Amino acid sequence: MESVVIRPAKTSDRPALRLAIIELQEFERRLHGTRRPGEEVANAYLDWMLRQAAEGGAVLVAETDGMVIGFVAGWIERTDNIAETADSNRVGYISDICVLPSHRGQGIAGQLLDNISKQLGAAGVTRIRIGSLADNRSARASYERAGFVPYEVVYEKVILEIMVQNS
Repeated sequence: MESVVIRPAKTSDRPALRLAIIELQEFERRLHGTRRPGEEVANAYLDWMLRQAAEGGAVLVAETDGMVIGFVAGWIERTDNIAETADSNRVGYISDICVLPSHRGQGIAGQLLDNISKQLGAAGVTRIRIGSLADNRSARASYERAGFVPYEVVYEKVILEIMVQNS
């Protein structure tokens, strides 16, 4: 197994991050029809992700032999849900994680998750959350290996088909 370094993303990583976002978007697009093509969203999504992470979070990259092979992005999310505890209203949120296909299955996602968890924990959060498409079994298995457990499950029902049938 190659030596992997996890480090904060630099401005010079932008092209590699863009390609990883396209890879992630296209992977998820194969799983669910709501995802737009990666090329369509990559620049705007990368800009948004970097802005979010700049405010109390981080984008970390996994690198081997000078090549970025994955990334993770996370930051602190605050809500005001009166039905939940204070520690549930200020959580670390991992928005994205991607390991390039050529390097999957080597525990790199776990290393990225561990490093971003430590960084968010150092900011004082006691809970970290991450989401996944229901059909992304490999991501869900990776998250569970890293110690995450299901918190909430979101169900979806497409009603356009029902409305068309009832017309």
